[in-house]
Amino acid sequence: MKNINLFENQLFELTKHHYKKSFEYKKIIDALNLKNFKNRMDSIPFLPAKLFKEITLKSISDSQVFKVLSSSGTSDGRPSKIFLDKSNAMAQTKALNDIMSDLLGKTRIPMLIIDRKPNIVDRSNFNAKTAAILGFSIFGRNHRYLLKENNEIDYDSLNQFLKNFSQNKFLIFGFTSYVYEQLIKNLNNKKIKFDFKNGVLLHGGGWKKMKDIKVTNKIYKEKLFKKFHLKKIINYYGLIEQTGSIFLECEMCEKLVTSRYSNLIIRGRNFEILPSGEKGYIQVLSILPKSYPGHSILTEDIGEIVENDCSLCKEKKNFLVHGRAEKSEIRGCSDI
Repeated sequence: MKNINLFENQLFELTKHHYKKSFEYKKIIDALNLKNFKNRMDSIPFLPAKLFKEITLKSISDSQVFKVLSSSGTSDGRPSKIFLDKSNAMAQTKALNDIMSDLLGKTRIPMLIIDRKPNIVDRSNFNAKTAAILGFSIFGRNHRYLLKENNEIDYDSLNQFLKNFSQNKFLIFGFTSYVYEQLIKNLNNKKIKFDFKNGVLLHGGGWKKMKDIKVTNKIYKEKLFKKFHLKKIINYYGLIEQTGSIFLECEMCEKLVTSRYSNLIIRGRNFEILPSGEKGYIQVLSILPKSYPGHSILTEDIGEIVENDCSLCKEKKNFLVHGRAEKSEIRGCSDI
């Protein structure tokens, strides 16, 4: 209870901060008559995630902008724009390191990235995919990319990586559908012994493509184990609007869990709060976003909070993500 109260107080102070520092945020809160918020999670106003694609939301001056992260665009090509100052960028990195240390330890380990090397022209402005690769790369060393520039698998490089590092713990990182496409479907070379038993696979980015081909989390893991002897496979959930405060899957119960940096609420079609076991829109809350008002966001993802009877993550909130809403009906702030 003490930790929850601390988290709620931090959210409350963040909301006051953004109300004071962000003109657009203040305009929204005033228009919706939500300025009488309390220091409770369920009282903190939320913004629809898609709003970051439609207007500029920041709580810093133009001169303080250190980095801009961009999501994938909407149907008309508009991406979300997330504005970070140096302090916020550092806070995100620190939080991510804290969350990941329980999984990987404090020492950097060899890292295989299931992608091609990003072509970074401007380190102050890049997309969500590049941001994720760079963000998680800090936990690795001897980085090796699976793909060449032409998107073909670099078998020579992979073989050398496995010869050098597969006898000890190593990290594999990639996006869920891309890992499946490259490792399960495309990786095929009888001259190489694909033994990933000491690997730790961290993957995220959504399950839409997997659901289209009827691959569940269970099937996903079974296929990777059968082909590579890969046992440790961890899914994560997160938004570019709340970079740093990701939700990791518990190794034991295989449910997603909150951290001391984040929490969530499940809301119904009329934004009412739903109890455990009922599916609804996921509202994510984070104490990290200070340079932009992204601390309370209503996503277009459907999920549910589930009972936690796991001995490994019993102090945290468990939840499941069931995918995107088929037809989003989240409105309100976007129409202001």
